[in-house]
Amino acid sequence: MFKPLIAALLVCLSTVPAHADEAGSGASRAKLAGKALIGQPGPAAVLQTIDGQRIDLASYYGKKPVYLKFWATWCVPCREQMPAFEKSFQQYGDKLAVVAVNAGYSDTETEVKSYRAQHGLHMPIVIDDGSLAASLNLRVTPQHIVIGRDGRIQHIGHLHDKELEKALQRAVGESAPASPVALAPQAAPARAAFKVGDVAQGLPLPAAQGKPRALMFFSPWCESYLRESRPATAQACQRVREEAEALAATPGVEWLAVASPVWSSDKEVAEFARSKKSRMAMRLDKDGTLFNAFSVRQIPSIVLLDRQGRVARVMGPDDRGLAQAVQALQVQ
Repeated sequence: MFKPLIAALLVCLSTVPAHADEAGSGASRAKLAGKALIGQPGPAAVLQTIDGQRIDLASYYGKKPVYLKFWATWCVPCREQMPAFEKSFQQYGDKLAVVAVNAGYSDTETEVKSYRAQHGLHMPIVIDDGSLAASLNLRVTPQHIVIGRDGRIQHIGHLHDKELEKALQRAVGESAPASPVALAPQAAPARAAFKVGDVAQGLPLPAAQGKPRALMFFSPWCESYLRESRPATAQACQRVREEAEALAATPGVEWLAVASPVWSSDKEVAEFARSKKSRMAMRLDKDGTLFNAFSVRQIPSIVLLDRQGRVARVMGPDDRGLAQAVQALQVQ
């Protein structure tokens, strides 16, 4: 039943810049993203499943290997790989801690639960808030991470292939480490996301010029790739971008378009800006700092900052009245 959808998306993927940069295929991107992580201690993260279960990853290290898979409901290769993912969970049972990590990007808990029922998934599922993605350098969906019994990252990839299967078999077959497991350094406590009324400080943004600011959060592939798998989001991405472009043509507000690093690169963002003849400055949020600073998990989203740098309003994909909101911002 998915053949027409997959065929259409394969055509789309052959022409969309978000899948054709210098990093190459999804497999190449995942390999590049994981290059510096292989051999490093796994993250000491505590996760909450959609069923309320608490998962402390560090509690597994030294006892059993861990298999994390980042995915999204709108991701076609994720959908294709789900039967193999469920098979791995059933095959290894208690020998392997398997966790399905929804990337939390343009997904809701309702959509994730519906997807679970549709695809017959039985492993624990968590929805990332962006922090686990940042610690594991998420660049594609799906992205597989295998952490050995010794707590060190052994494999990061995009495909459910022989290499992944070998990594899982190797991890499960390992003996318990003789010495204590080295944990990854504890990350500094995540800063609470800025809310309306907060002054947004300490962010990697150009120096303020005494004008209000508008930040448009997006992905360069939203309008094309999601046209088939998530049409409402694709339409919202186009609508908001076109409204923002029109507003950016008038003086008074500084505009910046901020792209997620998932399936995007500096080159692709620049190509997207050229293809759309954008009036806005566009930049890649390489480590998700800006997305996480405002707790942006849906695209497109707009964050409006007044002249003092205070968050005046946050608008999501379904919100209307951008022009009026920007006009109100200018008179504050």
